[in-house]
This record gives sequence, C-alpha cells and structure tokens, in this order.
Amino acid sequence: MCIAVPSKVLKIEGKVAETELGGVIRRVSIEMVPGVKVGDYVMVHAGAAISIVNKEEAEMQRELWNELVEVLNDAAEGNS
Repeated sequence: MCIAVPSKVLKIEGKVAETELGGVIRRVSIEMVPGVKVGDYVMVHAGAAISIVNKEEAEMQRELWNELVEVLNDAAEGNS
C-alpha cells in the first residue's frame, strides 16, 4: 500500500524541490513530475513527488489527513 501526502512546492533546485506540509519543510525528488513549478502542489511518497494536483485537491487531502489523525488520537486515548 502506498500513502502519498500533498505538499506545496516552495523552491526548485535542479531535480529537487523544497516542499511544505503543515509547517514542515522537506526536500523531495521531482524527477517523476516534469513541468512542476514553484507554487504547485505535489503528492509526495517516500521522498519523491509522484504527481501534480490542484490546490483544491491538495486541501481536500489535507483535511482528510487531519480527520484521520483526530480519529486515531481519540482511539489512542480511549475515546470512541
């Protein structure tokens, strides 16, 4: 199973982009997404951008992740 998370491209240097997700900055490979530009949103898996998504899709994915984290935290605390 693969899990990818949406991240915003802040800076590009060659085949590597600096991306942001939830305030965390990461450097990821952009070799698989030719044409990516600063300001784009990319789905990142295992340190590599695997696709470009629009802002609305990225925001929807982030909301789903936040909901999942909340449910998992509640379960870990014994709240159902």
